[in-house]
Formats: sequence, structure tokens, C-alpha cells
Amino acid sequence: MLYVIYAEDVPDSLERRKTARPAHLERLRQLQEAGQLLLAGPFPFIDNVDPGPAGFSGSLIVAEFESLQAAEAWANDDPYVAAGVYHAVSVKPFKRVFPD
Repeated sequence: MLYVIYAEDVPDSLERRKTARPAHLERLRQLQEAGQLLLAGPFPFIDNVDPGPAGFSGSLIVAEFESLQAAEAWANDDPYVAAGVYHAVSVKPFKRVFPD
């Protein structure tokens, strides 16, 4: 089943993001290679693809896991969590309708 991982950053998270980003991206690449990743990316803090020093306000990941518990475990083990980038992470089941 698909799950949405929605994470919200702590204030001024940009430097923490930069430090943890290589490990975070590697985990996403592993999901992609396993055919589990539908999409992933950050929310720019301002209305710009490159927010510069404004940074990001959170992240969204949609991926397939065998259970809600597996998705939560994966999300909680993210390098951004360990680095203190996120102050809140929620995981919810997701039913894809479009595109089919």
C-alpha cells in the first residue's frame, strides 16, 4: 500500500538539512531502486523553486510499504529526524486515484 510521509521542519532548518541531505537522499534512492518510491521533495519556505536562505518548511514522500508500521519505522529512521530537521512527522495510508 502507498503511504504519505509528511514532515514539518523546525525553524531555521537549512544548515541541518544541508548536513544530513546526502544520507537522506541515499535512503530515497534505495526506495526508488526497490520500486517503492512514487514521489518525494521539500516544500520551499517561499514561493520559489530555489528558496535560497529562506530554506524549506517540510517534506513530502509518497512510497509503498508493506504496512503502516513499516512506513512509520522508515520515516522515524530518516537522517533528517536524527539531525533535528523535523519537529513533526506524520504517516498516513494513501489511495492513489490519478493518474492511473
